[in-house]
Amino acid sequence: MSGPTSVEDTKALLKATLRQFEDFPAKGILFEDILPIFKKPHVFQGLIDAIKHQVETNFSTPESKPDVVVGLDARGFLFGPTLALQLGAAFVPVRKKGKVPGPTVEAEFVKEYGKDVFVMQADAIEPGQKVIIVDDIIATGGSAKAAGQLVNMLGGKILEYVFILELDFLHGRDQLDAPVYTLLSGQPEKLGS
Repeated sequence: MSGPTSVEDTKALLKATLRQFEDFPAKGILFEDILPIFKKPHVFQGLIDAIKHQVETNFSTPESKPDVVVGLDARGFLFGPTLALQLGAAFVPVRKKGKVPGPTVEAEFVKEYGKDVFVMQADAIEPGQKVIIVDDIIATGGSAKAAGQLVNMLGGKILEYVFILELDFLHGRDQLDAPVYTLLSGQPEKLGS
């Protein structure tokens, strides 16, 4: 099967591929499962192509091209490295505290269902490097904001935040310090609505 030919085709394929699970990981949460994307190579390729197109359109000159793609633990790891390769950029993971060796910087964040701490190796980003931060979903914006704080601590310049899906009703993008791009948006505010 050939891949999608447009961003709109990709959006339709992604929407049809995602699954939802009620009350996971806690009661009242409608969990968006992106894992089926990776079982369908044409959908995964469409996802990477759509994001790459967005980045290359917005940052088309050599001076504006991203140097680093930062992927958030853990689902940003699933497509961040592939996107980085396609863009000719480095990939840097943001991990939960206790998972990264060596000197690190850290930032605490509150998410939809708890608190956590993100860390990044202290030499992962050089001052002045241009960065795109990727994750699967933006909900409250807490984890993405923490990743942005880490990039800023190391002197990186955030060009854009990129997500597959945005839960609009949580207004997570309002927490972020750079433009936000999402392929899909929406989810009912409460289960059953």
